Amino acid sequence: MYRSIVRSKVRRLFDAINRGDALPVLDGFATRFEHKFIGDHALSGARHSLKATTEWYRRLYRLLPDIAFTLHRIDVQGPPWDTQVVVHWTETNSGTDGVRTTAEGVHIAHLVWGKMTQLYILPDTVKLTGTLDRLAALGITEAHAPPITD
Repeated sequence: MYRSIVRSKVRRLFDAINRGDALPVLDGFATRFEHKFIGDHALSGARHSLKATTEWYRRLYRLLPDIAFTLHRIDVQGPPWDTQVVVHWTETNSGTDGVRTTAEGVHIAHLVWGKMTQLYILPDTVKLTGTLDRLAALGITEAHAPPITD
């Protein structure tokens, strides 16, 4: 039953992201957390505050305004005080230049009593970097901005 509840909550969080609404994700973080996106680009780095994480989601939507995730698998393991969630997904976006791209990746989250203490985002960084390079070449300087970290 618990795993079904977590899977349902994860689907709702991704539905919100697909609508451009990061608030449910931000509300899901514990008081102390880590939000980490792998790679070396404008969306990479680690954040530990709601302020920096909120700005990160704002940047995500500025660069990839129609980002959308299709969920393939949600694995949930562990008790409510130590839950691991792995989500395999396909992401599509049109950047700000209208060029449609698709990539696969995973989110790995650690939950303690329903609150995220860690969220690691592991996309296909080659495809993402290609999109950011393409946007930067069109004059979108934020695509090559330093990562938002704290």
